[in-house]
Amino acid sequence: MSTQLDAASIARISLHNPAYFSIQHSQTIHRLALLQHWKIPTNSKVLELGCGQGDCTAVLANAVGEQGRVVAVDPAELDYESSRLMAPEGAPYTLGQAQSHISQGPLGGRITWVQQTPLDYLSSLSSPSSDSSSASEGKAFDVTVLAHCLWYFASPSLILSTFRVLKQHSKRLLLAEWSLVATHPSAQPHVLAALTQAALECRKAKDSDSNVRTVLAPRRLTELALAAGWQLESETLMQGGEGLLDGQWEVSACLSSSFEREVEEQVSDERERAVVLASRDACEASLDGIQGGRKGVRAMDVWVASFV
Repeated sequence: MSTQLDAASIARISLHNPAYFSIQHSQTIHRLALLQHWKIPTNSKVLELGCGQGDCTAVLANAVGEQGRVVAVDPAELDYESSRLMAPEGAPYTLGQAQSHISQGPLGGRITWVQQTPLDYLSSLSSPSSDSSSASEGKAFDVTVLAHCLWYFASPSLILSTFRVLKQHSKRLLLAEWSLVATHPSAQPHVLAALTQAALECRKAKDSDSNVRTVLAPRRLTELALAAGWQLESETLMQGGEGLLDGQWEVSACLSSSFEREVEEQVSDERERAVVLASRDACEASLDGIQGGRKGVRAMDVWVASFV
């Protein structure tokens, strides 16, 4: 009889610097909270798109049990260095190192890592048999999870295309993304930092590896899912725990000198440049009322939804 691991045990399975274990622990606790809303049954076959270093992958593998399986897909190169995952000697861990570390742990046998774009992977799957007695029969996955990865997509149309293809291969679609809502006042800088980065991204001449590429609020993401043929089953907003540092990371990125240089280099129209910089200034000004300044910034609320 298998027993599920607690948050601390799952966090230790994930690659992290022991000196900053609390960061990994908070990320794991957050993803366990997402699963409480999604209610993924034991023994499920799960597809995770945008798995990254595997923060959510490990939590999913723990949830599905010994007979369950998780296929974790991400297009990033395995030598991509995560600025959040710092080795004790100060150098960043790579994506490949993080995934390999999880594979070597007790949950590794339940996980298959795939280095492809979501659409490329989905195109490799066989289509469900047309003579199935039920629309859900023959689908490869019980659920598909996209957790904090939708803003990495290059465009809304790419998200729509992905949702449409997923309808052929998955019984449920489970989404979690930053909501652009700051219930706690100290989360407002996170909202402004995300919008500022998106304002720059959409004015760049070409795609980049930015954390924030296509910002869509819950309403727009729901519209895309409905247009792809999904039906909304449930949705909620939840506040992230105080240990989540995503807000601080994004604010620091927005207010960095390198960001301002990038605006000057990438945005040629002076009015468009003024808009991006004004948004950046608003982000910086919003820190004035927060105790501790940047270190007091909390992460914004998270939208958690289930579609069938």
